[in-house]
Amino acid sequence: MKIRVRFSKQGQMKFIGHLDMVRYFQKVMRRANVDIAYSEGFSPHPKMSFAAPLSVGAVSTGEYFDMEVNSTGSTSEMIARINRQNVSGIEVLSYKKLPEGAKNAMSIVAGADYNVYTDLFHPKTIEEFLMQDNITVLKKTKKSEREVDIKPWIYEMSLTDNGVFMKVAQGSGANLKPELVMEALSEYACIALPEYVTYERVDMYYSQGGALRSLDDVGGIIE
Repeated sequence: MKIRVRFSKQGQMKFIGHLDMVRYFQKVMRRANVDIAYSEGFSPHPKMSFAAPLSVGAVSTGEYFDMEVNSTGSTSEMIARINRQNVSGIEVLSYKKLPEGAKNAMSIVAGADYNVYTDLFHPKTIEEFLMQDNITVLKKTKKSEREVDIKPWIYEMSLTDNGVFMKVAQGSGANLKPELVMEALSEYACIALPEYVTYERVDMYYSQGGALRSLDDVGGIIE
């Protein structure tokens, strides 16, 4: 059966990269005696897939991975068992059985919410920033760099009591990093961002009927 796990990443664990997080949870599953399924062949590995990498230095309350298990206890039992093996900064928040035929989170993630903790901007600045016909940035990859209009990938953006909230495209189709949005906003406002700004991923979404729904909405609690 397939299980979807939601977890938070806080504190010093924000400095741990994606691949190390994958290896970390593989070890935690073994220590928690989770009956996880393994691939076949000469080098068997746990059947796990993570929704989307989180930037090093960012915290989160909405990280996800899917895994296949041969058997499982109840949701409450499994959350407690796994959290007993977790280090400070990592906490499993939900553990749900996915319906038959459900696609894995990695393949369906389409958006994400972020909080950016800064007090540098005014609500009117963000309104005017979003009113531009296009928001062109230089997007760099390992092999090239090109100008991209990111405005279609910014679904929502507003000022909150703690800073800036944004809902942006995320996933294989279109992937917009909040750092890129903040760079464009600070350039537009002629405000220099501090060297260190805290980014928090709040949740991740998939698209259903033109609407974004939380990855945590899929599946059910195991009694």
